[in-house]
Amino acid sequence: MSTEKVQRHNERMKRHKKVVDAKIEKASIERGVLIVITGNGKGKTTSALGTLLRSLGHGHQCALAQFIKGQWDCGETRFFSHTENLTTFTMNTGFTWNTQDFESDKQAAEAVWKQILPLFSNPDCQLIVMDEITYMFKYNYLDIDELVKVLNNRPEHQNVIITGRAAPQALINIADTVSEITPVKHAFNQGIKAQEGIEW
Repeated sequence: MSTEKVQRHNERMKRHKKVVDAKIEKASIERGVLIVITGNGKGKTTSALGTLLRSLGHGHQCALAQFIKGQWDCGETRFFSHTENLTTFTMNTGFTWNTQDFESDKQAAEAVWKQILPLFSNPDCQLIVMDEITYMFKYNYLDIDELVKVLNNRPEHQNVIITGRAAPQALINIADTVSEITPVKHAFNQGIKAQEGIEW
């Protein structure tokens, strides 16, 4: 690379650093955040579990509630079952398109919700992940207004991550960070089987 190009690159990086430094200085609020990870692409749960792993690495007390999933022998379930500072909850009914039982699935969703509800009043619980909970509102298993009220009244420094397709607008409105994962290509659509360690 020529000296001139190197110099231009360095100047761009200096300007970029000023912009980043200014944003860092402006971000002075200290409180927990609500993160919503939605969209039709692969990686919503993976992203949430990565953040969960990061929080656990700092010794934080965390909770993981998995809706929809629960009957597969998932790698994350195996790993997190032996993890300190983590409480896990699972509907354990499997995918709703397999169960085809509205009342049973609704009762299972309500049972998990009642189990995790006290955590939203516990200031020691620093991160709660609710995986695939958006489906619970799509299928009318849970009340979105109740969740919004609970989220708005949780401890100030508590972080929450919600995953699932078609996140309700009510959640997007109160979220601090919203990421929408868009599918570009997926191996399954090319006839490639789901595999251990990648999909579960």
